[in-house]
Amino acid sequence: MNILDQTRFIERQQFFNGQRLFADDLQTLEAFNREMRWLHNKSLHQPGIGNGFAVSGKKGDREVTIGPGYAIDREGHEIVLIRDQIEAVPPTAGESDGTPALYDLTVSYLDQDLEEAETREGICNQRGAVRLREEPVFCWVRLDSNGQPRETTEKLEILAGMRLVLARAQVLNCELYQDLSIAERLNARPATLPYVCCGTSEPDWQPLLFAPIDPKITFSSDDVNDLIQKFAQGLGFFPFVLPIGLATTVDTSICGFLNTPCYSARVTGPRIRRFTRTISDGESSQTANIDIVLDGFVQIVNPQPKSFIANILLMGQLIAPNRMQRAATFGAALGAIDFLSNTDLNSDAFKQQMQDVVDKLFKYSRNETTGDETGWRLVWMGVED
Repeated sequence: MNILDQTRFIERQQFFNGQRLFADDLQTLEAFNREMRWLHNKSLHQPGIGNGFAVSGKKGDREVTIGPGYAIDREGHEIVLIRDQIEAVPPTAGESDGTPALYDLTVSYLDQDLEEAETREGICNQRGAVRLREEPVFCWVRLDSNGQPRETTEKLEILAGMRLVLARAQVLNCELYQDLSIAERLNARPATLPYVCCGTSEPDWQPLLFAPIDPKITFSSDDVNDLIQKFAQGLGFFPFVLPIGLATTVDTSICGFLNTPCYSARVTGPRIRRFTRTISDGESSQTANIDIVLDGFVQIVNPQPKSFIANILLMGQLIAPNRMQRAATFGAALGAIDFLSNTDLNSDAFKQQMQDVVDKLFKYSRNETTGDETGWRLVWMGVED
């Protein structure tokens, strides 16, 4: 019986002084509490072994021992064993080809024909049971060569969670051919692992120099202008890697990981940037808008249960640049080379300039009036095994 199917309302039993009680009144009270407990088990737990039910059996044994335990079936029924129980190994010689026969030892709940543990005398020489003993039902289920129950009814009951598998045995000549296997057992408590947690961070991006640059060596060639010119001309057709990337430390303590998880991350935010530069064309000056697609590839460094470091490799490509845009890019590249050639890259002033550029391009912000978002955020996920 399912209390949600059988009643329209949940009715709480009530008593008053002087009330005449019948057996049905107390039976209903006990049934209500039992049904509500089963409903709780069915709703918040899955069929399986909650505690105990250890099964021991070694190669050559003709019987197995089942220890005390607690389990729940699909309907929320509690299957309880309070003392050790011994079950004989199925009396079979094995399969017809001489190989061991496969069996699953199962346990199920018995709700009918319970043994009367205590009876009492009533009025008018009536006698009735006042206690019924609930004991689990153990059964060996014969399996085929694929490890599936041969009987359709037993197979459906196991799949439905009304029969719970405690152990698997290989039987040959009425004894265990191998030690019992308990790999087939199900746990009534859902697995806590893998544990997945994710989040979104608005990092304090820091500039990251992937490799040291010595301007006096890097830009000392007499052909540097020609190389930069060719590079600028090819920018519209080929992507390029920026010499400076991004780095940030991400706090993941909110997830409460116990072990170092497997992290993955990606950047989210606008990818297209527009830079405006004025160039001279003879006697006149013209403004060129340089549109660049920038993207970031994330590398996870130094993962810890409460944090990890994300290094971002920046790549870009101009969007179909015309002659003026290529000329503007060439001028910008020459200006950057001239700046780098005359700057101490280890100085605090240079580091601050790089930080200002990073903040301007990548620091996340949101316009509350328009809803427009600028900069990059980091979306991450950790999976703890």
